[in-house]
Formats: sequence, structure tokens, C-alpha cells
Amino acid sequence: MRKRKKSSPLTPLVLLLCLALLGGTAFLLIQALPQKKAPDTVSTLETNAVFDNNSENTVEPDREEAYEGDLPAQDTVPEPEPAPDPDPEPVPEQPDPSEDAAEKLASDTLASMTLEEKLWQLFFVTPESLTGYPKVTEAGPATEEAIGLKPVGGLIYFAQNLEDRDQVVQMLTGVQGFSRIPLFLGVDEEGGTVSRVGSNEALGGTNVGRMQSYGEAGDPASLYNAMNTVAKMLTGLGFNLDFAPVADVSGGRTDNVIGSRSFGTDPELCASMVSVALSGLQDNGIVSCLKHFPGYGSAVTDDHYGTSTLSKTLEELESCDFLPFASGIESGAAFVMVSHLSVPEVTGDETPGDLSSKIVSELLRNKLGFQNVIITDAQNMGAITDHYTSAEAAVQALSAGVDMVLMPDDLQAAYDGVLAAVQNGTLAEARINESVLRILTVKAHFGILTEVPPAAEGGG
Repeated sequence: MRKRKKSSPLTPLVLLLCLALLGGTAFLLIQALPQKKAPDTVSTLETNAVFDNNSENTVEPDREEAYEGDLPAQDTVPEPEPAPDPDPEPVPEQPDPSEDAAEKLASDTLASMTLEEKLWQLFFVTPESLTGYPKVTEAGPATEEAIGLKPVGGLIYFAQNLEDRDQVVQMLTGVQGFSRIPLFLGVDEEGGTVSRVGSNEALGGTNVGRMQSYGEAGDPASLYNAMNTVAKMLTGLGFNLDFAPVADVSGGRTDNVIGSRSFGTDPELCASMVSVALSGLQDNGIVSCLKHFPGYGSAVTDDHYGTSTLSKTLEELESCDFLPFASGIESGAAFVMVSHLSVPEVTGDETPGDLSSKIVSELLRNKLGFQNVIITDAQNMGAITDHYTSAEAAVQALSAGVDMVLMPDDLQAAYDGVLAAVQNGTLAEARINESVLRILTVKAHFGILTEVPPAAEGGG
């Protein structure tokens, strides 16, 4: 409000009369003017994004609905809408906050690691291979010492390691506590003929049955519930990774090695069932591993005992064997296992699949777009040991684009070979960092890695 100026000597009465006349005139003028209320929509739209606590995504309310609800009454005159942009810029996809956090944690952890720690992360081995003992059923001083010297990325357990529930829980809890970088603790629990936990009554588990039966029934809900059962059974013991499901399309012959472990002979059916099985595991906290790329279902030679060759063209693989893997990848598979299958029609030679850059990098990584962890099949199998040393196989697998080497025949020799390859430039440390970052990111995403581990004593 403005202050009045002192002026000519008007009497108070005259002054009051003038003010009354002016006020009345102003009121009439204002009433004659059209009214316009400013909408408060802008601030609402800009600040009304909410976080849905039941999901990991940021959710915005429907913009049109919010706008109409915030408009004033009918006498409002809306602002004219701007002309549409003839070539609007695409709206960038909003990042998943959980993925960002996992990647940040993985990156920070990687930065804290020595070269030696990085290289050991590339190996997924048995507790016997780690400790040198013929049979391991506990995590004692020998295991603690071995983990300190060889901080591997993961341990895989077999039936001989699993005696009863309390023993398994104590063993897995103990070994996890010994490792600066939390471990993948894995097992083969497919159901049916490959059931390390479910078939052991002392563990109180359940063998959910052959995957072929689920394929024949065509009942996705039953399969999901079965994998949910498997996941709870494994997490209850301390496992965090299952080498399942089998994504191979059966060749339909009685001598096919994969047999009833496959969902069936129909690639479309296998694709849909693989996606369901994977979700049943990963939705319930278990890292899932698709196997055995590029597709072992038609093989008639067991690569445990020697070279196994698949006489398929790339076109045949793409129209059949690749479909379940593509489906699993689309559903968020964390791991894919590459077999030792030789596919000469695709690679041009007899190189095992997990040692072939054509199979690993060109097809699985690039063509199918898989960006998580690629692991070899067990490298103590005859298909590898008949033709390669442990060092040669490990180095060639990593050179081909693999991230983790499963069960080398000689762990120390494999590690020494990889270290020498980095030191002489055969393998770039940047290449090693790529694999370790993928490993750590999966661990962070599944809550295995929850914080940057404290530095080892002595600065290790």
C-alpha cells in the first residue's frame, strides 16, 4: 500500500468524500474486466512423481488425468497449446535405481581389488579343488586359509559335500564368512536325475521331478511353483546359485545325452518353459544359469568323456536351439553356461564352444545380446583335458569372452596361466576388469555383495 503525500489543505470531510468516490469508481471498473485465474497445474505436474515401494521403478501418475483434475472451474481460460514439434526428441528411458546402485557398488568394489583378487574371481571351483582335501564337508581352518590365498569367485558343491541340514548350513555360512569378496555358492539342482539337494532326505528337500514331465504337461504354473520350491530349499541352506534350468531342446532320439533334463523337442515350448523356470528361481533370490549354449539337446556323445560334435548349421541353431536361450536372456538370466560342443559348421573347426570367440562373443554376447556372466562348462571334462592344459583352456576361454572358468582340472595351473597371460599382454587387464565387473554386478543385484568389502589385513 502506498503512503499518501501531504498536499493542499483539504478538510478531513472533503478528503473522505473524494476517497469514497474514487473507490466506488475503481470497483465498477474492476468488475467490468474479464476475470482470469492462474492454474496451479504446473507445480503439481512437476513435483507429483512418486516412488512405488512395491517395485524398483519410479512411477509417474497419468499426466492427462492429473492435468484435468487440477484445472480451475469453467470460467478458466486455458493457455493456448504450443504447436507440436514436427520431430520431437525421444523421451529417454528412466534408469532402474536398483541397477544403478548395483553397478556403483560393483564398480567401487572392483576399484578396491588387487590384480590377483580380480583373477581369482574368474574361477568357480569345488571346495576340494580349493583346499586340496579329497572330501570337504565343513568350513574349518583349512578352508579359511585356502580362501585367503585363493579368493575365488564361487564354489560348487556336489552330493558328497552334503550330509545333513545343519552341516550344510554351517559349512556354507562358514565359508562365506571367510571370503573378503562374497562368494557364489552353487549347486546343480535341476530336478529329476540331477538333484543334489532334493534327493537327499537328510536335507529335508524335495526332488521336483524331471523337466520333461513339465514340458509334457504344459503347465507353467506348476513349473513356477516347483522352481519356487527349489529356490526356497536352496536359500534355506545358504546356496545362492543354481546351475539350472536346462535350456537345451531335445533332439528326440533315445541316445541324446540330455534326455529328460530337457523340457522337450518343441523349441517354442522349451522357450516358454525356460522363461518360467528361470523366473521361479530368480524371483525368489536364486541366481539362475541357463545351460548348455549353443544347445546340447541333439548331442549323442557325452563331453565328460571326449569330444562332442554337433553337425548343425547356424541357421538350424537359430531356428531351434537358440530360442530357449533367447527367451531366458529376455527374462533376465544372470548366467549362461557354454558347453564344450564343437560346432564345425559354425566355427569352421573343432574348437570347443566355450573356447570359441565365434560361439561366446559373436553369437551369445552380440547376436543374442547377453550382457551378464558367461561361464564355461566344467573344464575337467575329457573334451577339454584330452586336448588342452588347464592353463591353455582357461586363457583361451577368457580370450573368447568367457567371464568365469568352471572347475579347471588344475586350479593353480589355470590361475598361473591367466596371470602370465595378463603379464605378457596376451590378456589385457581391461578385459579382466570387464568380466570381474559383470561378476560383481550380479552379486550386488542379488544381494550377495551388499557393501564394498573392507581392505584385507596387510593391504591385500
